Amino acid sequence: MYYVNKNVYICIVISQYEKYKGIHPGIVLGRELKKRAIKQRPFALSLAEHPQTFNAITKGKRGLSTPLALKIERKLGLEEGTLVILQAYYDIQKVKEQETKHTPDLSILSKSLFWDTDINRLDWQRQYRAVIQRVFERGNENDKKEITRFYGEEKIKLALEESKTRRPYTIHKTNLSAG
Repeated sequence: MYYVNKNVYICIVISQYEKYKGIHPGIVLGRELKKRAIKQRPFALSLAEHPQTFNAITKGKRGLSTPLALKIERKLGLEEGTLVILQAYYDIQKVKEQETKHTPDLSILSKSLFWDTDINRLDWQRQYRAVIQRVFERGNENDKKEITRFYGEEKIKLALEESKTRRPYTIHKTNLSAG
């Protein structure tokens, strides 16, 4: 490693792990441990960390704190700041995904329309038929206007026509005339 000054050092660390940009650092850590044939539980205990917490991190279900990242880097001989930088890149990636998530203006839609669903987790593109049908069956004029603005009149027409032509689900037909 070449240490010219703080900025050059950071650039070297970043370029070395550029291919992992946007990937959860715990997943990268899990791969590194596997490569080195290090078992997670003993490694977690050697860091004075709960194995369950460590496992959640390596599965990408929990974020990696800076103090823990520094402990791991020292123990594995990684460049200081590597995992912290990967966590920052991952956090940036998550924020960008949330920003690009295209949703209608939720402040306009009636909360009672989606009483049985977490409206923030709705996949508006994949579930457009159900959303359109629900809004046009139960929504007020403002709800309908917002959904029309969001999806466009053509998609609304298509979804409403499809809902009319769909047959209701039949559980089981039996022959009642047999006797």
